[in-house]
Amino acid sequence: MQRYKDEQKIKSEISNASSLIEFILLGFSDVPNLQWILFGIFLMVYLTILMCNSTIVLITRTDPALQTPMYFFLSNFSFVEICYVTVTIPRMLVDLCTQKGNISVLACATQMCFILMLGGTECLLLTAMAYDRYVAICNPLHYSLVMNHRICTLLVAACWISVIPVVIGQTYQIFSLPFCGSNRINHFICDIPPVLKLACGDTFVNEIAVYIVAMVFVMVPFMLIIFSYCKIILSILKLSSAKGRTKAFSTCSSHLIVVVLFYGTAGITYLQPKPNQSEITGKLLSLFYTILIPTLNPIIYTLRNKDIMAALRKLLSKILV
Repeated sequence: MQRYKDEQKIKSEISNASSLIEFILLGFSDVPNLQWILFGIFLMVYLTILMCNSTIVLITRTDPALQTPMYFFLSNFSFVEICYVTVTIPRMLVDLCTQKGNISVLACATQMCFILMLGGTECLLLTAMAYDRYVAICNPLHYSLVMNHRICTLLVAACWISVIPVVIGQTYQIFSLPFCGSNRINHFICDIPPVLKLACGDTFVNEIAVYIVAMVFVMVPFMLIIFSYCKIILSILKLSSAKGRTKAFSTCSSHLIVVVLFYGTAGITYLQPKPNQSEITGKLLSLFYTILIPTLNPIIYTLRNKDIMAALRKLLSKILV
């Protein structure tokens, strides 16, 4: 009798899993009184991110003084930031406006795929930017030869292409799992940790796959960046001129701040064991790298960079005249 009940339970779970056609993103439903305030804040933030990053892309492509590898990588990084927030924030705004979080399984998988792809591309682009600074400071005589336009284009293409098959494979693996019971995702985006929590059965293989991919696209690039900056700092300290040391540090400081912010939150999110990460912590970390970092990046790169500030003033003078 007990065996019959167990079999019926398993059949029922399989039936529920196979019939699941949508998830419900709970988002910020635990604070219903703040829905419209959050909508206004996120809308303003989204428009600010689009405007600031689009401006960086525009001036780095049009200003002759910014036609260097460093700004070529920066313009690509800003473009990825625009794509990233467009994948996440508009969906959040719709859910806040309608106060519904219904999302089809296909749409959820698509969002996760693009979040992972763009996040991985950002990691690799930050590594390419660190390599650019390494060559510029540690090997300045060969800089124009090593970092020519062809090499820069190949590096950017590699950052995009290398991520795509891995991300598609991982997304397919996760959404091939049976989902039984609740279809409520306690999050505002379809990210890996909250989606895996809804899967029934053993997710050990999937969690190991997540750690491996995170090691390859988060930790390995981060270690390469750390190595690059160790070499950069040693080279800067050897400079006899205090003015030269200050100038060299100023070209790297903006990138280093972004690296610390981005890799810090990404590492905590994807390398922390699933049982140890609370849902509130996961939401806060996701808000940090989904909204706050893309907002801060243009500010960090513009306010700390004289060339970009000069290009901005030139652009504004053309517009206002």
